[in-house]
Amino acid sequence: MASEAQCAIHQPNLFPRLSTLAKLFASDVWVALDDVQFARRDYQQRCRLAAIGDVASQQWMTVPVHLPDGRATAINEVQIADPAQAQRRLTGLLRQYYGRSPHWATFAGSLDEVLAVLNKTDRLAELSEISTRVLLSLLGWPGKVQRSSELPARTGRSERLADLTRAAGAGTYICGT
Repeated sequence: MASEAQCAIHQPNLFPRLSTLAKLFASDVWVALDDVQFARRDYQQRCRLAAIGDVASQQWMTVPVHLPDGRATAINEVQIADPAQAQRRLTGLLRQYYGRSPHWATFAGSLDEVLAVLNKTDRLAELSEISTRVLLSLLGWPGKVQRSSELPARTGRSERLADLTRAAGAGTYICGT
C-alpha cells in the first residue's frame, strides 16, 4: 500500500455507530485496536437500537461477556459468556427492531455471516470485528482490516498510533469522527 493510504485505528465495536462507520469508510485500512483494555461501558459489546419511525424509542443490545483478567482484560481476550444465547438475542432484537425495514432482506443475509461467528468462537473481538466488516461491505468499502495485536508498535500513546499507521502501510491517520 502506498504512503498516500489513509488509516483509521479504532476498537472493534458491535454494529458500530454511523460516526465510527464513516471514519472507517473514509480510510483505506482499518486497524482494529484489539489489544487495548476492554471498557465495559463502551460500544465493544453493545449497541443502541432505535425503532424505525421512532428514534426516541431506543434499547441497548448487549452481549454478556466474561473478563478472564478482570478490568485489565484486553479486548481480544474478552469471552462471550454464552455464544448460543448471544446468537438468539442478536437475531431476535435485530429482527424485532428492523424486520419491517425495506432493507431487512439485504441485511438479514449478511447477519447470518455475523451469527455464524458465534458457532466458531467465544471471542468478543471477532464478533465485533465481523459485524463492522459486514456493515462496511454492505456500503461497498474496498479497504482492508489489520489487527493491532499483529502489528509492531511502541507502547506510548502517540508513538503507538504513528507506528500502527506506518505498519499498516499508510501515510495518514484519520482521527475523530
